Amino acid sequence: MDARIDLIIENLKEVYDPEIPVNIYDLGLIYNIDVDENNKAIVIMTLTAPGCPVADMLVEDTRQAALSVDGVEDAHVELTFEPPWDKSMMSEEARLELGFF
Repeated sequence: MDARIDLIIENLKEVYDPEIPVNIYDLGLIYNIDVDENNKAIVIMTLTAPGCPVADMLVEDTRQAALSVDGVEDAHVELTFEPPWDKSMMSEEARLELGFF
């Protein structure tokens, strides 16, 4: 795997939905991360709900998390709702933190 992707993941673990005390990566909101031959990061993500009031902020924070990695010159975040997010997409740590067993 491209080391830049690992660094993007590390940065995404610092991005939080203000209503949920778990980072967006462990919540399972990140579906895919790639860095193309032009050093552009492409992140495909979803939200916990389509009407999320902080959607724009989360998308921009995600873009900035990718852009802050050395060797990434541009970043694009694609928002999708296919497949829809559900609790099973969370990491075990996130489920424990939120009390979902």
